[in-house]
Amino acid sequence: MLWQDINREMAARLPGNPALADERPFIVVESTRQLLHWIDIDADKNRSYPVSTAANGMGNRIDSFKTPFGIHRVRQKIGGGAPCGMVFEARQPTGRVASNLDNREHDEITSRILWLDGLENGVNRGGDCDTYSRYIYIHGTSDEKRIGEPVSAGCIRMKNDDVIELFDEVLVNDLVLIR
Repeated sequence: MLWQDINREMAARLPGNPALADERPFIVVESTRQLLHWIDIDADKNRSYPVSTAANGMGNRIDSFKTPFGIHRVRQKIGGGAPCGMVFEARQPTGRVASNLDNREHDEITSRILWLDGLENGVNRGGDCDTYSRYIYIHGTSDEKRIGEPVSAGCIRMKNDDVIELFDEVLVNDLVLIR
């Protein structure tokens, strides 16, 4: 996979999008490989992380519990400065830090949240396929043992240390391609 080709693909699908003009790094999520790549085209600091996408597969419909595909942007960053493992409910820190990182009982959102917003009308934006109104995030999890397996309820789960590292690199409006 050539990162420059992916960048050109996104530019062709989103002509005139201001997020492309800055030539910012971007994120590519490969659901088939359960990997997230943070890509900086002009630098040698690209990183790849194992992730967990939806147990129900890929899809953009509301209430499908599937991970949405297509081009997105980071609309909000939530949790900066929170302790590693902080549990969030309704995007608010609970004050409780997850101590069990093999928690298969609950789909806890931990450490950091990158709230995604779809950019493709009728694909992942608007109507019954709107990623933002589905509350789809890239986030930490208390179920780290199953990272690398598709077991989420639609979000993209990461290990806590990994999502903190990614959060510190990403800016609001950075692009995210989910395939």
